[in-house]
Amino acid sequence: MAKRSRVRRKLGKMLLELSVITEDQLETALKLSKGSGKRLGECLIESGACADVEVSKALAEQFGMAFNPMASGEDLEGIDLSSVPKDVVRKHLVAPCGLSNGRLKLLVHDPMDLELLDLLRFRLKAEIDAVLAPRAALKAYIDEQLGSGAAVACGSLVTESIDVSVDTSVDRSVDASVDIGGGGEESPIVKLVNKLIMEAVRGRASDIHVEPMADRVMLRYRIDGVCHVRDNLPKRMQSAMVARLKLLAGVNIAERRIPQDGRIKMEIDGAQVDFRVSACPAYHGESIVLRILRPDSVRIGLPNLGFEPDHLENFNRIIRRPNGIFLVTGPTGSGKTTTLYSALDVLNRPDKKIITAEDPVEYSFAGINQCQVNDGIGLTFPAILRSMLRQAPNIVLIGEIRDREVADIAIQAALTGHLVFSTLHTNDAPSAITRLVDMGVKPYLAASSIQAIMAQRLIRVLCPECAQVDPNPDARTMELVDISPEEADGKVLRETGCGKCGGVGFKGRKAIFEMMTMTTELREMAFAHATVAEMRKVAIRSGMRSLLKDGKVKILNGVTTMQEIARFAQAEVLVSANMDSE
Repeated sequence: MAKRSRVRRKLGKMLLELSVITEDQLETALKLSKGSGKRLGECLIESGACADVEVSKALAEQFGMAFNPMASGEDLEGIDLSSVPKDVVRKHLVAPCGLSNGRLKLLVHDPMDLELLDLLRFRLKAEIDAVLAPRAALKAYIDEQLGSGAAVACGSLVTESIDVSVDTSVDRSVDASVDIGGGGEESPIVKLVNKLIMEAVRGRASDIHVEPMADRVMLRYRIDGVCHVRDNLPKRMQSAMVARLKLLAGVNIAERRIPQDGRIKMEIDGAQVDFRVSACPAYHGESIVLRILRPDSVRIGLPNLGFEPDHLENFNRIIRRPNGIFLVTGPTGSGKTTTLYSALDVLNRPDKKIITAEDPVEYSFAGINQCQVNDGIGLTFPAILRSMLRQAPNIVLIGEIRDREVADIAIQAALTGHLVFSTLHTNDAPSAITRLVDMGVKPYLAASSIQAIMAQRLIRVLCPECAQVDPNPDARTMELVDISPEEADGKVLRETGCGKCGGVGFKGRKAIFEMMTMTTELREMAFAHATVAEMRKVAIRSGMRSLLKDGKVKILNGVTTMQEIARFAQAEVLVSANMDSE
């Protein structure tokens, strides 16, 4: 019985109780509504049983909303159409009527169009308190203020119905490129997806995450390595949005049971931008991630990657060696690919033949032979590598060494006069040799073929506009990053946030590095199965600067904060403690 008392009162019964309509008028309107599919209120107005202001007033009471009849000058006070884009006002018949506690008060005519309110929150970037007004009066006021021209349909979000019955027989070989700034695509979901993508690209995001939840679709952007919630979209938009993204990516939109990967090419602000798309089945629906690949991100120049002068000199010397393996290590998202592509950009000259084996090819380079792995047709890493070595390259890039077979081919290539670049998933530089041996590579082969190993991480860079000296640095954090009070005096900066950086205090990222150049002593230790801790101790004694030490340099140079480096420092402190105890 308690639940029954909370059921919303019926509109027809409310109007009867107010003596606005009669039983006969209600019965006639109900039949008309059932036959036409229109709402009861519309049918009552069309049949002349009552005026729209009476229906709106009853609806406001029914939904517990504020009501504005727009019948007098007093009702129109505070309405300012200039504070909202004209296309939104005209297309959706809405009007801003003031602010209350930081929330936008908005006149609307349909209390049941919750989707419109959700989308307007996204479009206007404001929380909304809806105020109900009669449709006729609202339209008349808007026409009077803005003219009675046809509604503008430029960029407004979804209010009309979305057709998601996409033809799944589409030819997957067709290029899914889209000029995002072009016209002709008037579907609301198309405009919404385009808007999300453009906003992410212009906001320097590296990834777009579309994540279905139980009651909503969460949209997040990853900017400078940190995820930010952009908005929560209505659950009803989930299937249409996922279908649109999968169609653009050229994957099967009817398949929802297995992960799928695709690619999108779009022209945004005159530049070609690639997106690597991953669709993964999750509990509440398919999660979609778009990885934004900007060609200019790998052509920023080696000095801008974050190398200190001594590291840059050593790096340039290593990549110009005639043979051997150069490994870049680190977890996913640590910038390994960008570093190697930046090296290739330097080495890409007419007198050098460069071939790559990648899964997938992330950036396209003129003058470089890039091969895409395709396991489905047998085009595996080993198959590509065996073939490319018969083409007499000077430089070979292997996207990642994943198993012994690939490692053995890379070592053979290095020992027969080729310079080999590749990546490996290890936490630091000395661990790479142990990882290769664990794969089954003979220690003497690993020791003799590897020229250098470089570990790296990405750290956020302080916004130059708002960074300030930290007057009271945290003692525990200083200990973690090995900075003394004397060193910190006037040199340690902290983030504050401004309009240039979106209020976060950071803008952009650079890398911290740990470069281990193989010496005779290190080769002998690798051959003798020395532990990672032992090799690390010798490498540091031979001149290797650890990730933590490189981070310390960047803190004292005002590049980043102690807290950013401290994210990597705890593991380093534990490693040092273990080494000291041996």
